[in-house]
Amino acid sequence: MQSILLTGGAGFIGANFVPYFTQKYPEYRIINLDKLTYAGDVSNLSEVENADNYEFVQSDICNRELVEFLFTKYDIRGVIHFAAESHVDNSISGPEIFIKTNVNGTFNLLDVAKKYWMEAPFQYKAGYEGCRFHHISTDEVYGTLGETGLFREDTPYAPNSPYSSSKASSDLLVRAYFHTFGMNVTTSNCSNNYGPKQHNEKLIPTIIRKALAGEKIPIYGNGKNVRDWLYVLDHCTGIDLVYHKGRAGETYNIGGRNERDNLFIVNHICEILDGKKPCKDGCSYKELITFVKDRAGHDRRYAIDATKIETELGWRAKENFETGIIKTIDWYLRKFE
Repeated sequence: MQSILLTGGAGFIGANFVPYFTQKYPEYRIINLDKLTYAGDVSNLSEVENADNYEFVQSDICNRELVEFLFTKYDIRGVIHFAAESHVDNSISGPEIFIKTNVNGTFNLLDVAKKYWMEAPFQYKAGYEGCRFHHISTDEVYGTLGETGLFREDTPYAPNSPYSSSKASSDLLVRAYFHTFGMNVTTSNCSNNYGPKQHNEKLIPTIIRKALAGEKIPIYGNGKNVRDWLYVLDHCTGIDLVYHKGRAGETYNIGGRNERDNLFIVNHICEILDGKKPCKDGCSYKELITFVKDRAGHDRRYAIDATKIETELGWRAKENFETGIIKTIDWYLRKFE
């Protein structure tokens, strides 16, 4: 049984990927390494807690001795790296942990993998030739777009927050380990994910949570910031394809082709909630929408061109925003009941 080290599997995207991947590939042993910060929740992994091919390890990717121990104990043959500090607001108020986890932690994983799998630059140890390191990143590394245009894999990096800068740095480390050492790496940069298991602090869970509690729903600025929304399970299938079939050293952008501004998001969710769980006073949840001071350095628009993964690997998003948001709202209604 081949062992794969998966980092950050108790976070939002990881907690959706782990059950999907563990169940699809029973021939893999999945070692889930997660520090369980505020954003990690093992209860999101109840589907796999008794699976024969799954193990959970609570620790920090910055703990090199522990990472080395896991590589040796389980003879790790692949890495799928989700673990990251990811909340932009937190990176503004406290950037240091973003550098530690996203930059130093990624370096730690890369370097341990290189030393365990490789004899020398561009020379893998016998039997380890197929080992791969896949790194999950974000479209925020590209900066912001104007009214038109899309982020492509060759779009120059222009990160605007401590979070996106730390992710850009980690992407460049992964690139360096390919070009300098010949390590088998791939990177995927995704657009805004949404779906079950997302932390309450994020936009869509916040809208649902505040609405159901009868509290004001805060929207930054004028609500015109645009994001490309990707249903989390569609993202999981894209990661699966890149890990197994992507070309070494390549980056693949994964986006849902679902551009929506925050005003549309909040109004659409309120309309769905009005139908599914009407306010007791008969009012619309839209009356709770309130505008708050904009985030510092708030990027105006993100949108991904997913042509490369679509044409090379045959990936397609199954959900559009209107179908995916219904599934998402239904999950949160069960959670918040």
